[in-house]
Amino acid sequence: MDDLAEDLELLPATRRALRHRIAVAQSEGRAPSVVAAVLRGGEVVWEGSRTSVEGHGPDGDVQYRIGSITKTFTAVLVMRLRDEGLLSLADPLEKHLPGTGAGRVTIAQLLAHTGGLAAETPGEWWERTPGGQRPELADVLGEEPFRLEPGSRHHYSNPGYTLLGSLVEAVRGRSWEEALRTEVLEPLGLERTSGLPQAPHAGGWAVHPWADVMMPEPLEDLGLMAAAGRLWSTTRDLARFAEFLLRGDERVLCTESVREMRTAAAPPEPGLDELGYGLGMQLMLVGARRLVGHSGSLPGFVAGLWLSEADDVAAVVLANCTSGLPASTVAADLVGIVADAEPRFPRPWRPFLESDQVPLELCGPWYWGTSAQVVRLRADGALELGPVGATGRTARFRAEPDGTWTGLSGYYAGETLRAVRREDGSVSHLDLASFVFTREPYDADAPVPGGVDPQGWRGIG
Repeated sequence: MDDLAEDLELLPATRRALRHRIAVAQSEGRAPSVVAAVLRGGEVVWEGSRTSVEGHGPDGDVQYRIGSITKTFTAVLVMRLRDEGLLSLADPLEKHLPGTGAGRVTIAQLLAHTGGLAAETPGEWWERTPGGQRPELADVLGEEPFRLEPGSRHHYSNPGYTLLGSLVEAVRGRSWEEALRTEVLEPLGLERTSGLPQAPHAGGWAVHPWADVMMPEPLEDLGLMAAAGRLWSTTRDLARFAEFLLRGDERVLCTESVREMRTAAAPPEPGLDELGYGLGMQLMLVGARRLVGHSGSLPGFVAGLWLSEADDVAAVVLANCTSGLPASTVAADLVGIVADAEPRFPRPWRPFLESDQVPLELCGPWYWGTSAQVVRLRADGALELGPVGATGRTARFRAEPDGTWTGLSGYYAGETLRAVRREDGSVSHLDLASFVFTREPYDADAPVPGGVDPQGWRGIG
């Protein structure tokens, strides 16, 4: 068995630590039940549950309500429309869904919660009342839909995702739920994810804050708010969904598009320990570990789905209580338990193939002014630019057919790196977003902006 295959099987001590974490969560959180799963290397490597019913516990096939994790599914539908060329994320909503009274907000702003819309609907709490009380978008938005200037800051908005659900319906010409089923759930094999509960499913409970008693929460059809939080799912289905969010699936969204969803599009709300919000995904830093995913809650249920791309580990936690059990925190802890106890084996180093064209002339040290940089070319064809020292801008670049390179990350994302050649074909310098990188600091033979002092380098006289 090679290292990568062996890496998928958890050690007994790791499994015990996972069981212990959810046991503590269920006990301290006073949850009727909790069920969890961990995904590593694309495989579910652990499942566990705890329950207040002796001798009976839920498994990965039991449905729970997942609340705002639904938003990530809705964002996938919108990104599909973008990838098909049916809309641009920069489009104002009015272009595709006129007459809402919030038409100046862009689709990207809705996805990232930077549209300035109200956090909740007017009137009674939408999560605990029938959707029939809000039959039209006007009932969801109210007379004054905006609380902040669009684009000014991050402000989480449930009505914003109702607008995105209605946008999907307007462009597709069918219901949000039908689009979700045929375009996402069926291709990914998420057979136990649905808008309404399907047996076996958990009941939602409210646990009294000061006594060990509980009562059932009402189960309401959310109507137009479905795209913000209606879905029911299982840990096994959500583990498959986490795998999709890590790697993409050409039947639904390509790798680049899901990576875009995982990339910060909005800064965090002031006072919150978050990294910000992507396109339908929350970003969180736990210690030095960057996690991406989403939390969820509706009366009677809490949920958390979090993944670490660097560790190739994801975790899902579902519980049937209104509050008390911090599902997102527990899911993040499960990721950390596995990643810390059993670090990921790196893939074996492999050189380029003999048939590959390797532009060695780009590799090695370069200088931006006096800042020493180094360019490395990886066997996967990606170009990496970074500082020689510990600090500075780093980026990866993708090769283009015309010989240029496009930035994929960091400060240079989307920018073009170009090797500028002399008449004899040798490389004079690299041009990147108006920055000139030379083989020597302030090379007098290269077109350094502002020129180079003709006396050159010298000491103190």
